Amino acid sequence: MDRDIEGYLLSVTDWTEDVAKKIAKEDGVNLSPSHWEIIYLVRNFYLEFNISPTVHMLVRMIQNRHGKGKGNSRYLFRLFPKGPAKQATKIAGLPKPSNCL
Repeated sequence: MDRDIEGYLLSVTDWTEDVAKKIAKEDGVNLSPSHWEIIYLVRNFYLEFNISPTVHMLVRMIQNRHGKGKGNSRYLFRLFPKGPAKQATKIAGLPKPSNCL
């Protein structure tokens, strides 16, 4: 499993749940069912559209599925404190979003 200097997988096809657990542990994230829900949402979006969703898009998708209680950026930042776009994407085995510094 090859990764870049920041720990992002170089190949999306190298991703497994075990790889996600390893990356999450390195980032200090203890994965819960709520994390997995977001990870798979981000991953499936990427596999369908070949781009990672922005935080705004992610909030809208969650809001449509689960209501405003989960569909807000505060909820996402509680799960992924280094930023949902950056950290969830990394754990999901996707390339670093181009809009992340």
